[in-house]
Amino acid sequence: MSDDAAQVTQLLREWVAGDERARDRLVPLVYETLRRLAQHYLSDERHAQTLQPTALVHEAYVRLVQQKLSDWQSRGHFYGVAAHLMRQVLVDHARRRLSDKRGAGAVHVELEEAFSITAGGKPLEILALNDALEELTHADERRCRTIELRYFSGFSEEEIAQTLSVSVATVRRDLRAAEAWLCARLNPGA
Repeated sequence: MSDDAAQVTQLLREWVAGDERARDRLVPLVYETLRRLAQHYLSDERHAQTLQPTALVHEAYVRLVQQKLSDWQSRGHFYGVAAHLMRQVLVDHARRRLSDKRGAGAVHVELEEAFSITAGGKPLEILALNDALEELTHADERRCRTIELRYFSGFSEEEIAQTLSVSVATVRRDLRAAEAWLCARLNPGA
């Protein structure tokens, strides 16, 4: 990630304190990183894209500024929330695309495929992954955050450990456990 972590964290704190100019100064610092995250989400597109990275970043940003967070803990917390919001934009987009179609049901989803979420490819898989992640949040919120930071924000194990204030060994255990849990949910009977 190319931004200056200390400067981003300071601007986030100033923004929370009510300084709107801090938010305006923050945008240019984080925009490229957010755009890279969006491109990562949309990179595995097999069909014509119906959502562009810029549109994904802008929609996530609108949702981000509407958040009523009392405190940004760090730059990692900010990107974690941004990644979660991008996932929600993609899920909402998939739901809109499916609203015109009939039929539903359980969908067999490979875990590696599920983590390469795309906006135009397979909306049922996007929704299945989202439902599984929502379930995981209720079962173990930290493991869900670990998955989001790893697969949706592209954080290294060390960055995740720092963001969540846990050891790297705990991150590795959480990733393995969460991946296994998600595999079981996405592939019942497998």
